[in-house]
Amino acid sequence: MRAIWKGAVSFGLVSIAVRLFSATEEKDIRFHQVHRTDGGRIKYQRTCSVDGEVVSFDDIAKGYDIGGGEMVILTDDDFAELPLSTSRAIDVLEFVPAEQIDPILFAKAYYLEPDGQAAKPYVLLRDALRDADRVAIVKIALRQREQLATLRVRDDVLVLNTMLWPDEVRTPEFGFLDDDIETRPAELAMASSLIDSMAADFQPDEFTDNYRAALQEVIDAKVEGREVVQPEEAEEAAPAAIDLMAALKASVERAKKARGETVEEKPAAKTAAKPAKKAVKKATPAKKAAKAATPRATKAAKKSA
Repeated sequence: MRAIWKGAVSFGLVSIAVRLFSATEEKDIRFHQVHRTDGGRIKYQRTCSVDGEVVSFDDIAKGYDIGGGEMVILTDDDFAELPLSTSRAIDVLEFVPAEQIDPILFAKAYYLEPDGQAAKPYVLLRDALRDADRVAIVKIALRQREQLATLRVRDDVLVLNTMLWPDEVRTPEFGFLDDDIETRPAELAMASSLIDSMAADFQPDEFTDNYRAALQEVIDAKVEGREVVQPEEAEEAAPAAIDLMAALKASVERAKKARGETVEEKPAAKTAAKPAKKAVKKATPAKKAAKAATPRATKAAKKSA
């Protein structure tokens, strides 16, 4: 790794010389823009939108658009007079509990390495932070910008996490927040059961970037001149109306099966035959008429006899 910054951590009257290294790196596969027909790299020129001339770096300044087609141009002297803290100091402001810092504020992470003879005060600050179970809130100037940051301990190394300023975090303004939406106790209990069935200890090495691996396979195949066989993708079913409770129950069962747990199958609903009721036959109008006619016919037959 190559140090991107050198300076000192100012800890009270103690100064700890350190070097700063990027703690993370993006593994995205990067591409160049090229001419489709011959693969030539595409080049861009810096041209002025007013006179159309090509502009060199020496003639490029920073401008702030104030609207209406007007631009305020700032020079190096303007920036030099700004109240930026020294570019070679990490000023410790206070020590706070880590749980009080919202992770949404974190931006980029850097490792700090003691420089020169600073190993002992470095270890002293590291061990003191660990024993206090707190993180240091600091200010640092990186790339001509003052940044808020934290100092914490990770794997026996001090890690600096740059942070956003509080006014850089947007406030969520969504319509549903004003709606009176209530969850039923049964739904909440089932959702909690689903969380329990999927609970685990976070092991980051278990997760991989499948898209990047597949893309690398395509590139390797192109280089080797072989054909890439893409896996068939399942067709996405059209979204249907969701029965929330049924979906939660099915999710719990699937999570348990994925963990190899036995899923108790609910006994099928019993359809015990009920004692048959004696059928009460109601006489139809035709039968009633026939029944009424029978006695009369019998009486008429007796008279004729």
